[in-house]
Amino acid sequence: MASRRNTSPASPRRDSRQPPTADIDREPDDEACRQVLQILGLIGNKWSLLTIGQLRGRSLRFGELHRTLDGIPQRILTLTLRQLERDGLLTRTVHPSVPPRVDYTITELGATLVDSVATLGEWATTHRHEINNNRHRYDAAHPAQKPA
Repeated sequence: MASRRNTSPASPRRDSRQPPTADIDREPDDEACRQVLQILGLIGNKWSLLTIGQLRGRSLRFGELHRTLDGIPQRILTLTLRQLERDGLLTRTVHPSVPPRVDYTITELGATLVDSVATLGEWATTHRHEINNNRHRYDAAHPAQKPA
């Protein structure tokens, strides 16, 4: 039995010689979402943001960074710096000296993140009183129930 081709306008047949359309080439939505969530997880990490913020407009050595980031354990700073370097948000430069000198500098990509986060910070600063008032009003209307 011969197969019949559907030639109706509702389902046009694509010529295999033509390049694929943008809809066909798009990555699956779940993969894109997974990648975006990973990146937002980095951005949502307070040490990452504080580290990038400290490097805005200057280079710092590990010890200098550690002193400016009050409360961060050395191990967490090391892991944070490695992840930020891996993601291309900062560069690590080793200078040949004894002892070796290592400087960290924000990249252009990292600077764009700082700019975006600064805008979000400005929004939070502008609306903090309104949000706090809303929280107090909500908490007064919904008192916490005591555990049984």
